[in-house]
Amino acid sequence: MAKVTCYGGAGMVTGSCHLVEILSIKILVDCGMIQGQTWEENYDSFGFDAGSIDYLILTHAHADHIGRVPKLVKEGFKGEIFATKATFDMAYIMLLDSAMLLQEEYETQIRKALRRGEEALVKEPLYTKEHVEALFTCKRRALCFEEPFALTPFIRMSFYNAGHILGSAFVSLLFEEENLTHHVVFSGDIGGKERLLLSPLSPLPNPTTLFLESTYGDREHRSLKESIEEFKNAILETLEEGGNVIIPSFALERTQEILWVLHQMHKEGLLRHSHVFLDSPLAIEATKIYQKYPADLNQEVGLHVSLGDDPFDFPQLKLTQRKKDSIAINDVTKKAIIIAGSGMCTGGRVLHHLKQRIWNPKNAIIFVGFQVKGTLGRDIVDGENFVRLYGEDIKVRAKVHTINGLSAHADRKDMLAWIKPCGGLQNVYLIHGEPEKMELFKTYIKAHQETKVHIVMPKETIYI
Repeated sequence: MAKVTCYGGAGMVTGSCHLVEILSIKILVDCGMIQGQTWEENYDSFGFDAGSIDYLILTHAHADHIGRVPKLVKEGFKGEIFATKATFDMAYIMLLDSAMLLQEEYETQIRKALRRGEEALVKEPLYTKEHVEALFTCKRRALCFEEPFALTPFIRMSFYNAGHILGSAFVSLLFEEENLTHHVVFSGDIGGKERLLLSPLSPLPNPTTLFLESTYGDREHRSLKESIEEFKNAILETLEEGGNVIIPSFALERTQEILWVLHQMHKEGLLRHSHVFLDSPLAIEATKIYQKYPADLNQEVGLHVSLGDDPFDFPQLKLTQRKKDSIAINDVTKKAIIIAGSGMCTGGRVLHHLKQRIWNPKNAIIFVGFQVKGTLGRDIVDGENFVRLYGEDIKVRAKVHTINGLSAHADRKDMLAWIKPCGGLQNVYLIHGEPEKMELFKTYIKAHQETKVHIVMPKETIYI
């Protein structure tokens, strides 16, 4: 009997990692980084033999879906990897950046430990740049959306547009076992009906079993139009008061959406006398990749790219690749918009900008993505009065705005609408969400859909 064991992304929002076993074939769907309070679990054993995996399928290039793939290679994976072409391109820069940050953190910790005589207690980096490079020497196959591919004579897979980030896909596995045909879909992360840059989510191709993300299963976002207005107003009010705006942003998708909105604000004459800094080398590289895939963008943005009009550039924008350019932003005392990683404030240059500006009531911090429990971003969103930055407790006086309508994740309404037409859907397994939110989402699904709904527990095995 075929089975699925969820070694990550079950009972939590991050760390997606799902092992599918069909007869003797082992397929791993995603292998993501665990983020937040339980980050140290990334060093734990996977719970399966990495060398036994025949195929690795990557839904998209966010760290919580690909962040442990180099560790998989480090521990012996030699199978074939499937993703869209854009996901492979994004994964390369994302994982090299991750390896660099892991190495920098290791070097910091070892310096401190040497002074205490405790260097033996410091763990080696989870993986290195060499492991990332080794990953990209593995056998790889880039598939287009809705391009069926036979993994074996009895297993067929396809990618469909997930509408989440550039190149993102949900995965269809159609297979035969004991004269029965099974159709299983893994949602990965799916985008909402309204998107700023991408074509919308593809319809669900009538699976019998669905493993469904539930990040925002407890709520409905404000409309995209309302969210953009809220975003613009937060910026304009802060600039008018002579303050500065800090936007902790994910390098992939969220940053490009912000740049597109700011591009439009420039065209409307709303950014006069302001300074906009994209202070993330990774986001700068990711934005370049968007130029390669105009067909994956929606009609309006794709047309700009095709005509050579960069939708992510405007006169006020300055790209700060070098560290000294990042530090120089401190000299801009007012009317600065600073876009910097990381999106959950778990590291990166945004920490430096928060230390410089979070204590000033004239300034504002705008969050435009989900904040996992245990991250600094979540602490700020939840209203902590003080935050600890570089060993110093700093008062939070800046205004804090959370704009979920710009999220790349579908909300409850969008997810229910996605699964509603599937008359043959027998089982929905909820993954990739906080437990209390999954409980609420389960109730909503059962009220609208005649299907069994189960919340998957960590390392639980589901028999298909």
